[in-house]
This record gives sequence, C-alpha cells and structure tokens, in this order.
Amino acid sequence: MLQYTGHPLYDVGVATVVAFVGKSEPGSCTDADLDKAASFIEREYVREPLKSFLGVAFTTNAWFNQPSFNKQPQKRQEYARRILRSSGEESPRERCVFTGEAATATAFSDKLPPGRAFRQHIPMLTGEGVINFHPWGDAGLPVSGKAVLCLQAFPLGCAKCGGKLLAVHSDNPDLIYDFAAEFLEDNRQALILAQLSHSTKMPEAKASAKTLLIETLLKIELRRQEEAVDRRPSSVTAYHLTNSGQSNPLDERNPPLEIYHLPLEITGFLFALVSAAYHSEWNAIVERAWRLTLPIKKKRSADGGGDGRPRRNFLYEDLFGLPDNAPVFIRRYFLRIPVRNRREDDPRRFYSLRDEASLVSWKLTELLLWKVMNVDKERIRHIRELGDRLAAYVSGENARRFFITFYSERKYELFRNALVKANLAHVKQGNPPLITLDPYIQIFEEGNEVARSDWRLARDLVLIRMIEQLYNLGWLGKNVDALPDISDDTVTQ
Repeated sequence: MLQYTGHPLYDVGVATVVAFVGKSEPGSCTDADLDKAASFIEREYVREPLKSFLGVAFTTNAWFNQPSFNKQPQKRQEYARRILRSSGEESPRERCVFTGEAATATAFSDKLPPGRAFRQHIPMLTGEGVINFHPWGDAGLPVSGKAVLCLQAFPLGCAKCGGKLLAVHSDNPDLIYDFAAEFLEDNRQALILAQLSHSTKMPEAKASAKTLLIETLLKIELRRQEEAVDRRPSSVTAYHLTNSGQSNPLDERNPPLEIYHLPLEITGFLFALVSAAYHSEWNAIVERAWRLTLPIKKKRSADGGGDGRPRRNFLYEDLFGLPDNAPVFIRRYFLRIPVRNRREDDPRRFYSLRDEASLVSWKLTELLLWKVMNVDKERIRHIRELGDRLAAYVSGENARRFFITFYSERKYELFRNALVKANLAHVKQGNPPLITLDPYIQIFEEGNEVARSDWRLARDLVLIRMIEQLYNLGWLGKNVDALPDISDDTVTQ
C-alpha cells in the first residue's frame, strides 16, 4: 500500500502515481494500478519527447536513455522490468530508506548490488561507486520496488521551467496531490501535442518558477473554494532542481537546487485573497506587476526571451520575501511608490499614485497586517481610525500643505511637528482632536518622543487609508498635483 512519508521526492512521486490512475488517496492504489503506471513509463520514457524531458531528472545512464541500448531493445526491456516491476521481490536484510519496508532484492543492473539505487534511478543522488555520505561506505540507497517506481514517476508530477523541474511539497497531503495532479495533466497534454506534431521537445512552463508556484497555488485554492472543500492551513515548499552532472553547485545564478518556502502566514494570506471579498482588488494590482514585454531586438533577460516568456510577476515573487520585506512590499504595491532601477522590463518603474490611486486598498493592507505581519488588532484599528480622521480633515479644510508634508517628510521630528500643528489648529476651531496621546504613541512611538523603528511603515499605513478615503471623497481627483512625485531609489531585481 502506498502512503506519504514526508520525503518530498518520494511523496510527489506517490501523488503522481495516484493521480495517474485516477484516484485521490494513496491507500486505494492496487497492484494493478502500479502495473498501469509502470506500463506507461516503460512505453513512453524510451521515446521522444519524454526521453529529452526526463534528462533533467535522470542522467544519461538511465535505463531509457542509454545509447548502447538502442540496438538492444530486449536488454532495455529487461532493465525496465528490474526497475519498474520489482515490488514483489523483497530483501530480508535491508530496509527501504523512503518507506521503511523491505528493500527490493532485485539488482537494477548486472553491475549493481541488489536494491541499491543511484542518480540514474533517483534524482539528486551521487553516482555509482561514490561512498561518501553512505552508511558503512556502502554506495547507493536501498529502496523498495514501490519506492523506485514512484521515484521514476516523480518527474511527471513536476513542471519544467528554467531548464529545471519544479516539485511542490507540503505538510498537507491534499496540496501535494493537487500540485502533482495539476502538473501531470499539463505534462500529459503537452506530450500528446508534441507527439501529434512530431516534436522531440516538450514545451516548458510559460512562467518562471516562483510565479508558476503562486499561480498554481491560487488556481488550486480557487477550485477548492468553488467546490466548497475545506482544507486546513498548510505551508508549501517547492524544489527547483536538476540532476544534470554538468550543473555547477557553486553557481549562484543557477544552482542545481533552489528551495522556495511559503509558511502558513503567506499561504493563509493567499487563500483569503481568492475569496470574493478580496479577489477584484488583488487581481488589479497583480495585473500591473507582470514583467513587460520588450521588442525582439532587445537583449534577452535571464528569466526569459525577448518575446516576454516565460512570464515573471514581480508581485508574486516578492511574496517570498515576506514578512522581512513588508515595508517595501506595502510601499511598492499598496501605496504605488515607483522604484527607479535599471531594468527596462520592470513595470514598477512606472507605478504612480497620481494615475493609480484607485488601486490603493486598505482592505488588502489590513489583511496583510493581520495574516502575515501579525500586527496587534488594536494598533490596526488606531491606524485605520487616524487615517479616516486625517482624510476628513484634509478634505474638509483642503489642507494641501499638511497632506504633502505628511506624505513626503522623512525626518521624524518634522513629521511629528506637522501633525501636532494640524491637531492644535483643528482643536482651536472648536473641533475634537485629530489624534490623542495614547493612539499616537501606539502607532508612532516607543515612548515619549522616541520614534518607533517602523514609524515610516506606520505613516505609509495611515497614508493608504487616507488616500483611499480621499479618493472616494473626490478630493484627490481635484488635487492631483498635491501628490508629490516620489520614488524609491532602491535597485530591486
């Protein structure tokens, strides 16, 4: 019986086999189901386009890829049987490192010890004869027949992007299955189209790895909500890998393995964004974060050609830096402050609050504060209420000068003085205070006249609420020139 074990490569392989046979639970798979999966692998792995596709996951020594077998089909078939159909042959001495069951007693080739697997059988292992990191100096890993079959199926449940495979794992088995099933369906459709067109290549995903991960996660969650399926909060970890022996582990630009993690806070935030309450506002800022398409004559960028593919969404990719990059993230996407950098294809160079005030959403900001940054709800309430009062003050008094100072001042002392003066002037006219001491301290200060280290973030949060309200009141439309032309000089990649 198949079951998840917590190992990402094996679990994705299990989910792929389960999805391939049209079931949803590993425990429901029968020997006939395993035989069905083995038959597909045996038939399709030895020919294009899968043969080239699988070179990312396995070496040229793999049973389906060895040129020496081209004139020896019977020998290739014998190797396939050993690897794919050895589940009934158990070794009494060794246990599988993935399942804990008895390892197979079958030798995967005439030169290998029984039940021992290497990089031509399992991605990311060392080659034959390398004894480093193996107990007792015994090279290779002992595996069961079912485990090696699932690991052979593993690439089918991955997406190929950037020349590597993207495999997605989670502490929630349902998500492992959903990702594997999604990628498997994409690969099977691509396989059919390639075979019909007599192509030897399967197309890569049209998105970069991080963007594809977020896109697919949101797609899965939207489907889950439409089907009213309940799911517990879950973290997600993606592995962007290649098994190519030619890759350089020290190449920081393109290492053989990159790991992308989305903790519970981020996935909870994303799952909420799919709901009707946030969907339209979120999609509006997502659409303005796609990498720009440059003319063909322009130099090709590292994440795609001049035709604009594979696509990269800067908002999606910046999610992986949360919560550490929250101040910049909020300022960039929710307050629409542009960044002046050297990338011609970066849409964030053209962000403008003057043109995009309608995109400013307190609702999205509040969700981020609550789900991702774990900000105290009382502080969030004070920020929202201050934003409402200041927006009413600016609109009612047409306080352009105060608004500009509040918006653009970088020195805390001058910022504080401007707010104190506006508060006193408002009170002298017989109005209640714009802000009282306790809320002010909770928002901006650690103590009396000691600014919080994140006071600029707090100011940006108040601004988001102010601008949303001023836009709704119509004041911004009449005072567009009151918005200073501010940009961040941070170079972002």
